[in-house]
Amino acid sequence: MLHEELSFLTNNYFNQDKVLAWHEIPPQDEPFVLAWTEYINDIEKLGVLEALRSRLVQLNFPVEPGMSSNFDYQIATRRGIYNTAKKTAAGIILEEPVALTVYLYETMAGRIPVMETNNRNDFETLVRTFAHRNEPVAIPPSMGACMIKGYNNWDRVAQYKLKCGTSFDFNHMKEHKELYQDTFLIVTNAEYSGVPAQMLRLTGDEWRKLSLVIRLEHEATHYFTLRFLGSARNHLLDEFIADYMGIVAAIGKYRADWFLCFMGLEKYPAFRSGGRLTNYLKNIELSDEAFNHLKSYVKSAAENLENIGDNFNHTYSAPGRYEMLLKLTQTNLIDLATKDFEQGLKFKGGDASPGGE
Repeated sequence: MLHEELSFLTNNYFNQDKVLAWHEIPPQDEPFVLAWTEYINDIEKLGVLEALRSRLVQLNFPVEPGMSSNFDYQIATRRGIYNTAKKTAAGIILEEPVALTVYLYETMAGRIPVMETNNRNDFETLVRTFAHRNEPVAIPPSMGACMIKGYNNWDRVAQYKLKCGTSFDFNHMKEHKELYQDTFLIVTNAEYSGVPAQMLRLTGDEWRKLSLVIRLEHEATHYFTLRFLGSARNHLLDEFIADYMGIVAAIGKYRADWFLCFMGLEKYPAFRSGGRLTNYLKNIELSDEAFNHLKSYVKSAAENLENIGDNFNHTYSAPGRYEMLLKLTQTNLIDLATKDFEQGLKFKGGDASPGGE
């Protein structure tokens, strides 16, 4: 019974068929980056919201109950038909529109557009707009970033139709999602995972700066696995890997105690309500015994990764981080938690001698 309850920990949804060699990193940007470059250029003249509203139809509708079933909303988001004469309202309302910035962020999978705001309420409004069809759903306090994937960009559809003219073929376009679907990030610089600075013995300003780095690299990892490994899920293994990459990017090494704080396990075996661990257990029912075993696996896996970093110099170099990412996507959380996991690692860098940072 216990084995069945925790069987999800053995899941791995990554496909290694399109893995790039280190010398191919970063690859060419995806096509949507060119469109977002234009949007960013428009911001200098029009301001953020005005520039984006003319491109991204969801911004022209408020966040309110039932918006996803609104007729005008549906034809705008499903067919790209937006009647400016029948505006439902002024669109979304941000508390601090001047605090919203849009830029392109370099990742190992190429550049990706980012909407960043330091206003928590505005962050939640943007997530509700693009991830929840303008519905006022609850956003977990521990959530500070969201990757919008498979976004149907009707502005790009219109531009493609204009380019094709009379030769436009709708069926051809549908078969090539890269012509009209985007991926982008929505982030805030709030404390990562809702963990207060004092818990990590940092100042507030220092922690916010590090939080943004962790958050961006965390989402950049999801973008890489989505583009080249075929999956980016709300799954514990995905989050474990993404947090690893984020922490290393922020401070140059992996710290198991930080990760455990993010999960709500800083006082293991106790679990702190609000920790992210339970965010990844939706639709999964665990007995108390199974949850205790889960906490043990998470703790052991994190400590194993920290030990690997202490014992192998290569893992924290740029190519070493990439190699580690690939190795982590070939395993599962149960294997990561085993005592002999480190013995199975064979780094191309060849640095298997004990070392420091």
